[in-house]
Amino acid sequence: MIPVLVAVIGGYLLGSVPVAVLVGRAHGFDPRDVGDRNPGFWNMMERLGWKAAVPVFVGDMLKGTAAGLVGLLVSGAETGALSVPDGASVVPVYAAVAAAMAGHSWPVFAGWRGGRSVLAFAGGFAVICPPAFALGLALLAIGGTALRSFSWGTRLAVFSLPVLQLLFAPVEQVAGTGALMCLIGLRFGQAALAGRRA
Repeated sequence: MIPVLVAVIGGYLLGSVPVAVLVGRAHGFDPRDVGDRNPGFWNMMERLGWKAAVPVFVGDMLKGTAAGLVGLLVSGAETGALSVPDGASVVPVYAAVAAAMAGHSWPVFAGWRGGRSVLAFAGGFAVICPPAFALGLALLAIGGTALRSFSWGTRLAVFSLPVLQLLFAPVEQVAGTGALMCLIGLRFGQAALAGRRA
């Protein structure tokens, strides 16, 4: 239980770092008050352009990756083939990534007003299943080029990750990935409800 507890606390605190809010304030605004009010990469890109929003993209992904690595390290770094977490490391890694996503969505350092956790999930998935993550990046590049749209390439890559994971991990871990993706769906649903109320 101690590795899981450390993973959850560490993951949540890492996820709570409000990268988009910090970058936005450096440019004179709070992303939670403009555009779609989502403190994430897409809103920042629409406000500032691609280059200025890159720190948000990188920072939000690194939150998930760092959380996953915390979960891996505190549990003895048990991995199987191609560095996929195994044995006692599976639950702490998933718990850490879930906590980072929760931290991004409801950040203690930013008044509980966070984003939708897509990039935190993607960064965490790089630890959950490195080979499937690499294939997802390739799919992003191919799909984005073929569709001439980075956003559609991203959707294609993210939604393909559980299917790609089946090539390298047991179905129980793929189900865990599906549970993480449900958190993203929850955040999108909350945003839609908030938009209707507004």
